[in-house]
Order: sequence, then structure tokens, then C-alpha cells
Amino acid sequence: MTSSAEQPPAPSAARGVIDRQYGPVSEVFGALASPLRAAIIHRLTVRDHTVAELVNLLGATQPLISQHLGRLRHAGLVDGERQGRQILYRIADDHVAHIFLDAYQHSAERE
Repeated sequence: MTSSAEQPPAPSAARGVIDRQYGPVSEVFGALASPLRAAIIHRLTVRDHTVAELVNLLGATQPLISQHLGRLRHAGLVDGERQGRQILYRIADDHVAHIFLDAYQHSAERE
């Protein structure tokens, strides 16, 4: 039998710690969980794109691309810069590209 000092935290307390510590990273991976969002990120690792360019490259509708870009922006994975009537989207920072490209290479090696 172990003493109370060696006992793990109560499940509800542990859950709060886990949520605070790992919630943000889970949000990143959740944002990448959609194949279309992954394709958008992949295109943005090559160069910046407008919504219209992504629509043409990926064959999805403008509202759908915009919706997915919104999710990626919310997760902090992409940024947009207004240029006249359009917004030019880019990867938020080099970490995002590394996370995606490493995961992409890993999944390709498993096939």
C-alpha cells in the first residue's frame, strides 16, 4: 500500500492539469485532422496563396476553403494579410511547416 503523498491526483484534478498542458497541442492536431485542411497547409508550405488560388488548386468551393482557413487561423496555424480585395494566406511560422511536413513524411513512410 502506498502513502497518500504517492497517490496520483484525483481524476478531476488530473484532468484539469492535462487539459491545460495538452489542450493547445491537441487543438493544433485537431485543426490538421481534416484532409482538406492538411492539403491547404501543404500548399501553404510551398508558397502563400489567396482563397481563389486554393479553390483552383484543390477543387473545393470558395465557402468551404474559407471555412477551413478560418479553423486554421483560429488554431494559429495560418495568418492572412489583406491585399486589396483579397487576403493572402501563409503559414503562421516555421514550426507549423515542420510539424506538418514531418507528419506527412511519417505517414508516407508507413504506406
